Amino acid sequence: MASPPSQEHPSGPEPEFPSTGPPAPDVAADAAGHRVWRPGAWPVVAPHLHTVPAWARPSEVEQRTAAAAAVVVAIGLQLVTPSALVFGPRWLVPAVEVALLVVLGVSSRQFGEGRVGIGRLIAVMLSAVLAAANLTSTALLVHALVSGGGSITAGRLLGSGVCVWVTNVIAFALLYWELDRGGPLARAAATHPFPDFLFPQMAQPGLAAPDWEPYFADYLYVSFTNATAFSPTDTMPLSRWSKGLMLVQSGVALVTVGLVFARAVNVL
Repeated sequence: MASPPSQEHPSGPEPEFPSTGPPAPDVAADAAGHRVWRPGAWPVVAPHLHTVPAWARPSEVEQRTAAAAAVVVAIGLQLVTPSALVFGPRWLVPAVEVALLVVLGVSSRQFGEGRVGIGRLIAVMLSAVLAAANLTSTALLVHALVSGGGSITAGRLLGSGVCVWVTNVIAFALLYWELDRGGPLARAAATHPFPDFLFPQMAQPGLAAPDWEPYFADYLYVSFTNATAFSPTDTMPLSRWSKGLMLVQSGVALVTVGLVFARAVNVL
C-alpha cells in the first residue's frame, strides 16, 4: 500500500512518526491519514486542512508601532477631556501612561521582542490603566449629566462623549491585542493553540492568504464594531475573559451613546 502523501513541516523537514508508540507531540494525522504538524489543536478549528495556517505556527513578532500610536492618540484625548471627568489632576493618568509606554519601549529595545517577562507585564498594565481611566471618566460623565445636566452645553457634552467613546475603542482594542492567545509574543511563538477570538479567516482559511494572521488593526476593528453594534459581529469571543471584556466595553459604549449623545441632542 502506498504511503500517504507527506506534508512539509513549516519550520523544516517534517518529523517522522515513530515506528512504535504514539506519534510525536507536534505530529498528528487527519481523517485521511495525512500527516500534519500540530502546535496544539488547530485541526479542531480547521480539520480539512493538511497544512498549518500561519496564525497557528511560529511566526515573526508583530511590532508595537501601531499599538503605541493608538496609545498616544488615547493619551491626547485624555488631555483634552474636561478636568471634571478625569481622576485627580488632569496630567496624572496621562503621565503614568507615558511613563509605562517609555519603559515598555526601552525594555523592548534592551531585551528584544522575544522576551515576555517585564515587557508583557508593563504592556498589560498600560492597557488596564487606560481602560480603567476611561471607565472612571464614563462614570463621572454620567454623574455630571444626571446631577447637573441642565447647565451642561450640548457642545461640551458631545465633545466629552466623543473622547470617552473613542478612548473606549482604543483601550479595549489594546486589551484584546495584548491578551488574545497570550499576547503578541505568545502568538508569534504559537504557544497557545486555542484562540480567544475566532476571526473569519481562521474558521475558513480560504478567505485570506495562507500567511494571514491577526494584527493590531484586526483587534481595533473588533473593538470598533463591538462599540457600535453592542455585540460581536464577524469575530466571535470564545474564552470567558474575552466575553467579559466585550460585555464591559459594550456597556460603556451603550451608556455613552444612549445617555450622553441623546442628552446632547436634546439640549440642542
